[in-house]
Amino acid sequence: MRLMRRVLAATVMAAALPGLAGAEATGLRPDQVQFRGLYKELVEINTTLSAGDCTAAARAMAARLSAAGYPDSDLHLIVEPGHPREGNLVAILPGRDPKARAILLLAHIDVVEANRADWTRDPFTLIEEDGWFYARGASDDKAQAAIWVDTLVRYKTEGFRPRRTIKMALTCGEESDDALNGADLLVTKHRDLIDAGLALNEGAGGLMDAAGKPISLSIQSGEKVYQDFHFEVTNPGGHSSRPYKDNAIARLSVALNRVMVDDFPVQLNETTRAYFTAMAPLVDAESAAAMRALVADPTDAAAAAVISRNPMWNSMLRTTCVPTLVKAGHAPNALPQRAWANVNCRMFPGQTAEQTRQRLIEVVGDDKVSIVADATSLRTPPPPPLSEAVMGPLRKRGAQFWPGVPIVPFQTTGATDGKYTNAAGIPTYGLTGIFAEANGGGTHGLNERIRVKSLYDARDFLYLLVKDYADAR
Repeated sequence: MRLMRRVLAATVMAAALPGLAGAEATGLRPDQVQFRGLYKELVEINTTLSAGDCTAAARAMAARLSAAGYPDSDLHLIVEPGHPREGNLVAILPGRDPKARAILLLAHIDVVEANRADWTRDPFTLIEEDGWFYARGASDDKAQAAIWVDTLVRYKTEGFRPRRTIKMALTCGEESDDALNGADLLVTKHRDLIDAGLALNEGAGGLMDAAGKPISLSIQSGEKVYQDFHFEVTNPGGHSSRPYKDNAIARLSVALNRVMVDDFPVQLNETTRAYFTAMAPLVDAESAAAMRALVADPTDAAAAAVISRNPMWNSMLRTTCVPTLVKAGHAPNALPQRAWANVNCRMFPGQTAEQTRQRLIEVVGDDKVSIVADATSLRTPPPPPLSEAVMGPLRKRGAQFWPGVPIVPFQTTGATDGKYTNAAGIPTYGLTGIFAEANGGGTHGLNERIRVKSLYDARDFLYLLVKDYADAR
């Protein structure tokens, strides 16, 4: 085992050496040089669903941890039969107090597809240019995954023994509905390995302006859950030369239009109240007044109308539903026998699929339109609490790294793997410390990028913050 560790350590060091001279020339610390090599290795392993290999990425990160001194008993490569390229890694740094609940560091290592012909640079080669890192996964989510691995390496190297056990889970399958989801797999089949009292995940970072100045630091608490509903109208059909009023396409069109013009009721929770309260000083006067008014009275329709002009704010206020797919008819000269549509809803935390379906039935008001929830519906747990145990260490470290920058609680309008861990009773917070522009830096799109300084700052920030959580009483 010792020989194997020496071989792995030599391999890891060799992987970092090609960029060593250039990194030193830019004034990086030695530990940042090592991190850059780890980050580069992870980013350059293709982990798309079509042609990539999460298992290879998980093995590479396990090798990094093994070289740092983690025994095999604390490294768990989990690969389901039938999914050889969709592997996951769980690593454990045991704590001093076996009664204290663990901290879970969660990140996914699969990435969205990327076509080289469309990109300015090779999406699977890490390019550093003009203060930015470019690559598919440079931000989502290999930045945080690399930080977590590096953090565990640093802790082991320096001999840090936390009060609470620290666990890390690198998962596959977050970016595609067609993949095996690693977070769901771990929750359902390997709960003992990842059980924790607190989990840190993607979902929120920091907002900066175009010049790179930090504006706000976010913590994500709660997320809306994806839910599809199938709308369907059937008819006997017939010859198009003899039409009748009960047309499947027309009836479905009316139903979909009613869905589009309807707004679900405004809902506020601890997270969104805190978000709009914190954002009010940072936005224009009209929006600020509306935010304050709505926090004071969620039934204030005028305030809600102002806030709802912004699509993201509107989605934070309520469940939203929108048609995304339509299929109808079988011939150009025949009356349609069937018209079908997919309506995608993002449900407000705490709302069930059946509650949402009943609202859609009421809005459509037509019993000839069948509305059925997709079988993959998930429970939408309420957001985890923004307790002092969570916010206190965050405020301290946030003030240390970004003095004067406000902390803004955030409820994501999409969904992350936190939907599985939160639903399983593991309070999960999106917290990266990675500052980005409002446009998202090409995440899921072309030429994905992340500021070099933002990545290095987040690495140091999370290294200290996780220590705070892990040693807390």
